[in-house]
Amino acid sequence: MTDRGASALRLSEDRMEIGPSSMTWDRDTLVIDVDEMTTPHPGKLQGQIRLIPTGVTNIEVPLKDDGSHVWRPFAPTARIDVDLNRKGWQWSGHGYFDANFGTAALEDDFSYWTWSRMPVRGGSAAFYDAERRDGSSLAVALKFAENGDVEQMTPPPKQRVSRSLWAVHRETRSDDGSNPRQIKAMLDAPFYTRSVLRTTIHGEETDGVHEALDLNRFASPLIKPMLAVRVPRRKNWTFKN
Repeated sequence: MTDRGASALRLSEDRMEIGPSSMTWDRDTLVIDVDEMTTPHPGKLQGQIRLIPTGVTNIEVPLKDDGSHVWRPFAPTARIDVDLNRKGWQWSGHGYFDANFGTAALEDDFSYWTWSRMPVRGGSAAFYDAERRDGSSLAVALKFAENGDVEQMTPPPKQRVSRSLWAVHRETRSDDGSNPRQIKAMLDAPFYTRSVLRTTIHGEETDGVHEALDLNRFASPLIKPMLAVRVPRRKNWTFKN
């Protein structure tokens, strides 16, 4: 996505527009229309993504006690249909929809975190582990039913995962004696990695999305300027109607 100024944002009850791209609720379907430029190799990325949740949750998870950082798992279990203008970028499968909100810089309050969302029988399991700057830690383990109901679950222990392409440290929740491993790379950066991991949760083998974020690296003055190269910016974009 492109970084844009406030003039490029429009909100209504069921629609959010950011420049030429938008997210709209159409009854029980979240329709995401994409119209963006890619970097570092310029090109048009256009198309539509449709997400159909099996249920929507009513839970918000504070990542700090003061509420300055919140994780909102809107639809942990969903069907997704993708149709973008790139070869092979047309598919349907298992998906989810969540977001993070905050009033402070992540690197000011956290040094490291991992997150994962794993399909399991009857819904999905999600794990959020973080190390805060004040020395405390976060450990969230939730089971989401297909209808959006949520309950706390006993998390499996942390297990090491091989480092990413940029040697980012990785760990995940997985049963004792299991061997969690990457089966598909999705994104590798000097401070962040996202991938599909194969792991075992309470005796059930599953493939799900996993991320690891090293905020010590992100805070480095050598790393932050790289974002300006990777993310296109338009300050003065405005709507025509």
